Amino acid sequence: MSQATNQSWGGRFSEPTDAFVARFTASVTFDQRLARQDIQGSIAHAAMLARVGVLTDDERDAIINGLNEIQGEIERGEFNWSVPLEDVHMNIEARLTDKIGITGKKLHTGRSRNDQVATDIRLFMRDEIDVIEVELKRLREGMIELADREADTIMPGFTHLQTAQPVTFGHHMLAWQEMLARDHERLLDCRKRVNVMPLGAAALAGTTYPIDRHVTAELLGFDRPAENSLDAVSDRDFAIEFTSFASILLMHLSRMSEELVLWTSAQFNFIDLPDRFCTGSSIMPQKKNPDVPELVRGKTGRVYGHLMALLTLMKSQPLAYNKDNQEDKEPLFDAVDTVRDCLKAFADMVPAIEPKKASMYEAARRGFSTATDLADYLVRKGVAFRDAHEIVGQSVAYGLKTEKDLSEMSLDELKQFSDIIEQDVFEVLTLEGSVAARNHIGGTAPNQVRAAAQRAREALSALKAGA
Repeated sequence: MSQATNQSWGGRFSEPTDAFVARFTASVTFDQRLARQDIQGSIAHAAMLARVGVLTDDERDAIINGLNEIQGEIERGEFNWSVPLEDVHMNIEARLTDKIGITGKKLHTGRSRNDQVATDIRLFMRDEIDVIEVELKRLREGMIELADREADTIMPGFTHLQTAQPVTFGHHMLAWQEMLARDHERLLDCRKRVNVMPLGAAALAGTTYPIDRHVTAELLGFDRPAENSLDAVSDRDFAIEFTSFASILLMHLSRMSEELVLWTSAQFNFIDLPDRFCTGSSIMPQKKNPDVPELVRGKTGRVYGHLMALLTLMKSQPLAYNKDNQEDKEPLFDAVDTVRDCLKAFADMVPAIEPKKASMYEAARRGFSTATDLADYLVRKGVAFRDAHEIVGQSVAYGLKTEKDLSEMSLDELKQFSDIIEQDVFEVLTLEGSVAARNHIGGTAPNQVRAAAQRAREALSALKAGA
């Protein structure tokens, strides 16, 4: 295979490309990752060209057999990638011509590298989205099962990172699950716009050959061909949309990571992560560092950067294709890899979280987490809410002074703030009574948590079934 120059476009040039420029403009070092999709698209293109009479059946078969052999060479690591041939497309086409002769040069009839690369990226993204969805489903399943298992485990709920009201650990896990459910919807919605075929748009205006784009779209599993040739070769909205999804997902995983890091600390001591998701210190032998959530938290900024890179890449491009678009692949590839790896790490780790129930319970007892329950109790007895708020505030001040939680005060101590308070107040001042009282859809009552987990499980099963 000759690698001296790229013969796909050199006819009108009077001198060879500068060696540095050739390296600077080449993309084969990273877009060879699209080889499988490039061959897939070329096989469908050849089949379509034969169906409309542009290629003979023998030419089609020679091309397809040659491409399959090249796929084998790539998979075995035997393929010789050439920088002078610029990109994955010309490397494969040149090798095909080496193998089957002039017939290999007929493959490019009716298409351009512009619609070819746009098709390859969409095929790649469709494949990767399907892999990512599997990991996202796995994480959601693990989270739902953990929530169901810990529906009765009481912990403090926070606002401003201050103890607010008691909740259950299961309820907290379902809050995470709701974030991921929205992410899941965004991913599936993104896939719909990925699955549109640019092939046949050629360089920018379509082609004079009698191609049948619907045939090619069907062979490649696309929902439809792109409607406009100019937009087809220049659109990268789907890449931006994916990195937007990725940024929101990583933001959610980062929030979860922050809580996991806090909860594993000695100051919180709420959970334990298995050793396989942690590392130690080179100098402090007692350390068990939550490296997986810390690293996921750190990778969030990386994905945000890819989103901004793609938005900036596209913001000033005139129609149609421009060389700028070569810069879409590396941030997109890295965003895909980062999302997939972060989801895999979380899907493996989350079901293995071990709540430290006694520590959580004790933390929920501190900070007067049932103060709102006392206010609600007074309101049910006929006290105006603002007055009830004042009464409870006074009782909390007393508790701070005496170092007693509301549930630890005697009836006489509580009655000094309001004569309305009776013995039945202790039913709402216990942590169990507090969480059980939130007995409505979306509430933290254990039976509601279990019901919510079952609804989430059924919704996820429906997604699996394609409903």
